[in-house]
Amino acid sequence: MTAVEARGGGIRLLIADDEHLIRGALVALLGLEPDIEVVASVDNGVSAIEQAAATRPDVCLLDLEMPEVDGIEAASRILASVPTRVVIVTRHARPGVLRRALAARVSGFVPKSTPAQELAHVIRDVAAGRRYIDPEIAATALTAERSPLTDRELDALRFSRSTMSVQQIAERLHLAPGTVRNYLSSAMTKLDATSRHDAAEKAWQQGWI
Repeated sequence: MTAVEARGGGIRLLIADDEHLIRGALVALLGLEPDIEVVASVDNGVSAIEQAAATRPDVCLLDLEMPEVDGIEAASRILASVPTRVVIVTRHARPGVLRRALAARVSGFVPKSTPAQELAHVIRDVAAGRRYIDPEIAATALTAERSPLTDRELDALRFSRSTMSVQQIAERLHLAPGTVRNYLSSAMTKLDATSRHDAAEKAWQQGWI
């Protein structure tokens, strides 16, 4: 029995998106659904983690790309301590991102172009204990070339797409800076890249991060 069934009420929803207009539209449109109640609306991953703990929603709708903590990292932290389910929405439906989401036990993965009414159906399915992956995203992931990089190498490259230093990447990954440098060096060799940023761009173009 799901939390919604046990309580016998509507679906309590948390929405996290750093784009004010999109978040406002989602709050307004999903709030019109008779069985969905928006209990929290935040603009970053850290606030999503805090509000999930405070409000204990049935479903968390998280944007993938948010400041401080991205949607998948936020999902992983939320699911470690709150009995909820997570749907990730993204503009960049890349195979590597989907694999990260599934590894984090995310229940739904949809593009931002999904109409609000369809998104409401996805939220209901997820709240009922089912999983929903957008068919086009799933098909792309199945046909994508497999990455030659390890998960840790991919993590290091993913953060290298930002302006973060090696020290900051190490802190985010809870690793020693020397270890991160080794991962980056290994990834650069495998991808025949001239720098960590070049390697990160190549991995991005292949859909691995």
